[in-house]
Order: sequence, then C-alpha cells, then structure tokens
Amino acid sequence: MEFKDHVCELLNTIDACQVFFDITVNFDLTKNYLDLVVTYITLMMLLSRIEERKAIIGLYNYAHEMTHGSSDREYPRLGQMIVDYENPLKKMMEEFVPHGKSLQDALVSLQMVYPRRNLSADQWRNAQLLSLISAPSTMLNPAQSDTMPCEYLSLDTMEKWIVFGFILCHAALNTDPAALSLWKLALQSSSCLCLFRDEVFHIHKAAEDLFVNIRGYNKRVNDIRECKESALSHAGSMHRERRKFLRSALKELATVLADQPGLLGPKALFVFMALSFARDEIIWLLRHADNIQKKSTDDFIDKHIAELIFYMEELRAHVRKYGPVMQRYYVQYLSGFDAVVLNELVQNLSVCPEDESIIMSSFVNTMTSLSVKQVEDGEVFDFRGMRLDWFRLQAYTSVSKASLGLADHRELGKMMNTIIFHTKMADSLVEMLVETSDVSIFCFYSRAFEKMFQQCLELPSHCTHELCPEERHHIGDRSLSLCNMFLDEMAKQARNLITDICTEQCTLSDQLLPKHCAKTISQAVNKKSKKQTGKKGEPEREKPGVESMRKNRLLVTNLDKLHTALSELCFSINYVPNMMVWEHTFTPREYLTSHLEIRFTKSIVGMTMYNQATQEIAKPSELLTSVRAYMTVLQSIENYVQIDITRVFNNVLLQQTQHLDSHGEPTITSLYTNWYLETLLRQVSNGHIAYFPAMKAFVNLPTENELTFNAEEYSDISEMRSLSELLGPYGMKFLSESLMWHISSQVAELKKLVVDNVEVLTQMRTSFDKPDHMAALFKRLTSVDSVLKRMTIIGVILSFRSLAQEALRDVLSCHIPFLVSSVEDFKDHIPRETDMKVAMNVYELSSAAGLPCEIDPALVVALSSQKSGHCNNIHCLAKAINQIAAALFTIHKGSIEDRLKELKAFFISNTFTTQHLASSSLLKIGQETDKSTTRNRESVYLLLDMIVQESPFLTMDLLESCFPYVLLRNAYHAVYKQSVSSSA
Repeated sequence: MEFKDHVCELLNTIDACQVFFDITVNFDLTKNYLDLVVTYITLMMLLSRIEERKAIIGLYNYAHEMTHGSSDREYPRLGQMIVDYENPLKKMMEEFVPHGKSLQDALVSLQMVYPRRNLSADQWRNAQLLSLISAPSTMLNPAQSDTMPCEYLSLDTMEKWIVFGFILCHAALNTDPAALSLWKLALQSSSCLCLFRDEVFHIHKAAEDLFVNIRGYNKRVNDIRECKESALSHAGSMHRERRKFLRSALKELATVLADQPGLLGPKALFVFMALSFARDEIIWLLRHADNIQKKSTDDFIDKHIAELIFYMEELRAHVRKYGPVMQRYYVQYLSGFDAVVLNELVQNLSVCPEDESIIMSSFVNTMTSLSVKQVEDGEVFDFRGMRLDWFRLQAYTSVSKASLGLADHRELGKMMNTIIFHTKMADSLVEMLVETSDVSIFCFYSRAFEKMFQQCLELPSHCTHELCPEERHHIGDRSLSLCNMFLDEMAKQARNLITDICTEQCTLSDQLLPKHCAKTISQAVNKKSKKQTGKKGEPEREKPGVESMRKNRLLVTNLDKLHTALSELCFSINYVPNMMVWEHTFTPREYLTSHLEIRFTKSIVGMTMYNQATQEIAKPSELLTSVRAYMTVLQSIENYVQIDITRVFNNVLLQQTQHLDSHGEPTITSLYTNWYLETLLRQVSNGHIAYFPAMKAFVNLPTENELTFNAEEYSDISEMRSLSELLGPYGMKFLSESLMWHISSQVAELKKLVVDNVEVLTQMRTSFDKPDHMAALFKRLTSVDSVLKRMTIIGVILSFRSLAQEALRDVLSCHIPFLVSSVEDFKDHIPRETDMKVAMNVYELSSAAGLPCEIDPALVVALSSQKSGHCNNIHCLAKAINQIAAALFTIHKGSIEDRLKELKAFFISNTFTTQHLASSSLLKIGQETDKSTTRNRESVYLLLDMIVQESPFLTMDLLESCFPYVLLRNAYHAVYKQSVSSSA
C-alpha cells in the first residue's frame, strides 16, 4: 500500500509540474519514469495472479490482531485494493487517465529509437551494423551518436514500455499516428512479454480482451488481430535471422578486438550495442520457446545459441581484460574534449540560473582535473556523484516553469548523455556489462537451459532480486547443481569422443600386428605363379595406411569428424581455468581429467578381453599395442586442452600394477596373474604343455583334446616382456608372490611327506656309504611318486618365474639402465660374510629388478648343456631342488653350502628317476641289468649334472671328486641317440 501511495503521489506531482519527457534529451529522467510506470503495472498484475491472495491478507490481519491486539489500520484499504484490482489493467486504465499526456509524451519520444532498433537482419546487414572493418579509414574514429545511452537500451524494456504504456493511455492510439506506429511494431515483434522472471504476459489476448469492450475500438481490435497473425507468422523467422547475423557480427568484432584491443577505446559503444542486441535475442528466444503458440517450432529451436553466448563472453572478457585501456582512453576524452565542448555550451547559454550554473561548472571542473597519471597510478574513479547531479539537473530543467528549459537546449542534453556514457567507461565497466549482457534469466528457465545445452552438445550471479533476499540459498543451490551438471555433461561428451578416437586408433594399430602380415606375404609369394596359371587372383587386402590417402580435400572420414567435434568441445572446456559460482570454484578441466581416468581404467581392463567362462585373454603384446595407441591419443589431448595427461597415466597405470584398483575392481595384474596360474600352468601340470628351456617358452604338446590357446604365444620372451611392460615391477612382484604362494602350498605337502617318512630319512642320512642298506631303506619310503610330481610342479612354476624375471630385467634395463646396473653392481660385490638379513635385503632389491640371486630364485638361468626340454618337465627338478633347498636352509639358519654338499652326497648314493627313487648307488646302477631299474639311468645322470649347474654353491670339481665325468658324457650321447631315434 505504501508503494502504491508513493507512486500515485509521484505521478500526480509530475503531472502538476508538467514535466517534459524525451528519451533522446533527458534520458535518465524519461527512462526512470517509464520504468516506474511499468514496475507499478507489473506489481499489480502479479498481485492479481496470486490465487489465495484474499486468504493471505486475511491471515495476515488475523496474525496482526493476535500480536498487537488490533487489526492493521490499512487492512480495509488493502482489502478494497485486492477487490478493485481483480482486473488490474482495466482498473489502471481508469487510474492513468490524468497521467495520459505525460505518459504519451514519454512513449512517443521512442519513435526516434525503437524503430531503429527493431530492424530486420537484412537491414542490419546492408548497414554493416557492428562492423569495424567495413570502413577501414574510420576505424580509429570514436563511435558517436546523438542518443548514446539509447543505442544499447534493451529492446525488451522498450517493448514493455510501449505495450503497457499505450494500454493505459490507449486514447493516443486514435489521435497520434506515431503512437499507433510504435504500438503496431511492438505487437508484431513479440507474442508475450516478461513480467517477472518466468512469468509472462500474452500481449494480444490481453489487449484484445480490454479493447473489445471499449466503444469505437473495433479498428484497434482488428489491428491487434492482424499484428497477432504477423507475430505468429513472421516474428520467429525474423528473430532467427537476427541471431544468425549477430553470431557472425559478434565473431568478427571479437576477433578484431582480440587482435587490436586498443580499438576498445573508440569502439566501446559497438561492444555494448552488440552485447545488448545479443542479450535481447537470447531472452526473446527463451521466453517464446517456453510459450509457443505456433504449430511449427523450428524457429524457436536454435542449436547455435551457445555460439552466440560464447561470443558474448568473448567480448565481456575483452572488456574485463583491457579495462585500463578503455579507462585511459576515456579519461583523456573527458578532459581533452568533453570538458571543452561542455564549457562552450554553458558559456553560450542565454539564461543560466545560479544553481544550474554551479552544477554545470562542477561538471567541467571534474572533467578538467582528470589525467592519465591517475590511471597509471591505479586510482579508482567514481563519477556516481556527477551522474546523480545530472539526474537532478534533468529534473530541475524539465519542469514547465524552469528558467533553463532542457526542451529548448536539446544539444546540452545530448552532450551530457554522451558525457555520462564516457564516465561509465571510466568507472562502471562491470555494471555496464551486467546492464547489457546479463542472461541470468536462464536460472528460471532451467529446463529450457538444459535442453539448449544438450542441443549445443550435439554440435559441437545476478539472479536474486533485492525484494526477495530469502531466495538466495535456493537459487544458489540450483545454480551450483546446473553448473555441476553441465560441466559433467561436457566432460562426458568429450570423454566419449576421445574413446571413439581411441577405438579407431586401436583398430589401425591392430592392422600393424605381425599376425596380419602372413596373408600379405602369402599373396606376394603366390602372385607370380597365379599369373602364370592365368587364374584371376584374389582381391588384394588393403594395406595399413590406405586410410590416410585423400583424393580430394572434401573427403571427410569419421575420424576427421570426431577430431573436429573434440576440438570444439575441448576449446569450451579450456576457455576458463576456473569458474566462480556462488562462492564455489569449478575447474572444468578437472571434470575431464576425472572422466578420462575412469574411462582409461575401464578401457585397459576391457581390452584384455578376459572371458572367465572360456578362459580366453588377449596376448600381452596385443594389449600393449592397444594401450600404447590409447595413450598416444590421450597425449594428443594436451593439444586441445591444458590438462596434465601424465598425471592420468600415473594414476591409472600405477593402479593397474596392484591387485585391485581404487574402486575395488580387478586390474590387468590380477587378470593376467590368475590366467597364467589357473590356465597356463595348470595345463602344464596336466601334461598338455611342456617347458622348453632352449626356446624359453612353454609349448603345447600333441594331445587328444586340443587346447583353445597356443601356450607359446603367451609365454615366449616377447610376450613376457610385453607383460612386464604392462604390469611393471609392482605387478611382476605380485605375480611372483602369487607363484610363491603356490610353491609354498606344494612345499607344505612335501613337509607332510617328510614327516611321514622322517625315521627312514634319518637313517638314510647316515647310510650314504652302504648301498645295500640304502636300498632296503628306500623300499620303506612311501609316496615317492607324489614327491616327484610335486617337485616337478615347483620346478615348472620356478621356470615360469625365471622367464618373467628375465623379461622384467630386460624391460627395466631399457627404461632405467643406470639404476639397474647400480643394483647389479651392488649385488655382485656383497661380501660372503655379510649378515644374512642384510644380504636378504640386497637379494630382495635385486629380485625386484629382475636380477638373479644366489639364495632367492634365479631369474635368468641358462641351461647351456640342455638342448631341448622333456615332455614330462623332469628337467625342471634341478631348479626346484636348488631353490627350495636354498630357501629352506636360509630359513633354518644352516650353512647352505655345507648342507647342499651333504645333499649332493645323498644324491650320489641315491638318485631320482622319472618313476621312482633308485635303490642303489649311481655306480651300482651302471652294473644293474634289470630294465626296470636302469631304463632312465642316463636321464638320472643328466639330472645330477643339471643340479650342480643350477646351484651357485656346488661346483663341477666337487661332482668329479665322487662321480666320473665319463658317465655324464656317455649319458648325453645316449640321450641324444634316443631322441633322434624317437623323432625318426
């Protein structure tokens, strides 16, 4: 009620003073007058839209009565106002009859401004609006206009003034052609106006409902209907073409200013005009897209709206960045030109009262005192007092009885409007940006905002109102939620594009794998013979690299489209390093980094193609090729957006060297470890695969049930090196620990067998020199075959570990040769008398680097005397005996060398065969004639030789002291003859 009373009082005062209004002369006074009228109308219309308004004021009065003991004294008037304003426009049409002349004068003054702003895109284009390069010779000339503040005045604001204003003073439509022209032009441009946020006012229906009941207004009603049809038919396409023009115009303007920021001084008006025009079109689209009254909606869908907003942001960024440049220019302009011209105008005034003269003189003095040094010293300018004085002066000189009438001195008003614009360029750039480019209305069209955002993905803070402070937290939460969602969507879209590019590159890399060259080689070999036979050959397979050959520049591949879309999206992500939204900082690049880490992790695991049901898995070399192709693409992302891709690699690849990643999901380390243990080595134990030391690989054996994989393709030296590259030292350590766990389980079973035979073994230990007694004791041993089988399994596992460690050493030697050589030198020069704990630390370090150790399992052991492997893997026994013995003797703190000599003496007297432990000494075996006893005699001799060669503690001299070398030579000869005859 107080607001209504104050408005009515002010309007009556203005009418009594017969204030002169002209938007081109006393801009501030006219603008604020029209804003007051429209705000009053809007408030009353919003009040009438509250459905329970009567109940609300009744509850208010009841609460007031309970609190103060009496009802509010204004309650009867408030209640009467609610009743009177059931139809607010009709009531206000009656109220504004006395104010009609003042309102009409203010509105008609828009005839010099509004039609010029409401032009078509073709007219803008023909006039080369906003172009800095259309006239190069005048590029440095300052942009001038007699109506400077009107050039960037909001079109939406002017339309509200015209529509609401002429509804209230509708009589002017019948008497003033200029008023009717403005009215029709406004009705043809829009079908609805914004009342407040997302509350809209449907112009044509409301105006028609009001005028249809007024006598003699049939012509006006027909005008409204014609304008409605025109708005529905042509307004959408007209605004669409405007947006299309503004995109190119703003792009050109932003590009020129980025190259020559000094032009921001003379051409600042163009910048704020461009921002205002673009802002008006965005708000128009947003409002009408949400309130479409037309069947065809194509004109209200703009997938390029984000581009227009982007160019607005570019211009805003230029203004913020080069603010000091603009300040420097306009400070000189104010002091060197504006002050001089204004002083001349004041001097030429025929009549200038004392008060007005004092104000004018203060303007001139303020501008004259300005200097560039103030800008260089970083002084903060504040011309708000000067602008407020000019507002007061407009009020003084616009009343009918003023001594100095502004209506008679229009040049003074136009000059002062220009000066006010120049002062804003010096001290209010941020406020000017808000005034001309604020699109915070998006906050109240969140669904439309989300839809527009999704559409733009297909191609690649001033929200609160001072009257509603309690909405701050709600709007803040909504803004933060939308910001987070949009940044996340952008990152997801970029991630998907990168994934598609990676898939393409992995496919291209796969074409270069050696397995694909066999067919090409075969075709090349058979090409000549096919020509001779005259048969038509098979079509040649396309060679890798054909996809890069272009017949013309118009040929665009899928990969080209992906890169184009990615570059546009990454440019958006990289546009600002940080975003401040409601005291929260958002970093768009971190969203992308996070999504890339998650997708890279899933992709690496997915590229293993592990199938638990069929136990199929990708070969390490093929996976390594795919991972490298993937990493190459990710590294290229740094060309698009400034992110630390190395951090992504470190985070992801280091997690893949562990058993589980940070999300508890299996890694390639766990998948390959499980596959090698549960699939490959298990088939070795089942007799389907054998280890061949000379080939340094496990090889499939011919069996009835063929395996689904070729063991050699997963265990040769190149594959093991690839595995080491993928898993790294940490992953290979986990693999070794898993292997050792299986060995420990076998050793545990062996210990049980030792416990079962402890008495016999104790007696045998003291009967080395009694062959007959040893034979009798041997027959008392139980589960001899089980011992042999478990020791063979241990040997197989250790042989696989040896391959893995050798591959790890080769890989590390390539990546960190100096560090590996230092570790190796440290290991080789550790003294024999070193404390065992210290020695074990050295061995552990060496083992982690893939180096062979004396006590820890040997990593690379060459069996130089072994020409091939044995199908039953019995050759792995030597490795198992040496390494298990060394480990056990170390644990029990015995002399490894002495105990191994003792063990060797035991082997000299009693030896293993593939079926059982012989019951006599080796020398006695040579004299036996029983075939069951002597059938593997030569193999036993060779096994003894392998034990000595594998051991770092036993020597050939010690062997020859108790075992003739001639037996070894004859054994090698006999085994070789047997292998030749078997192969024949």
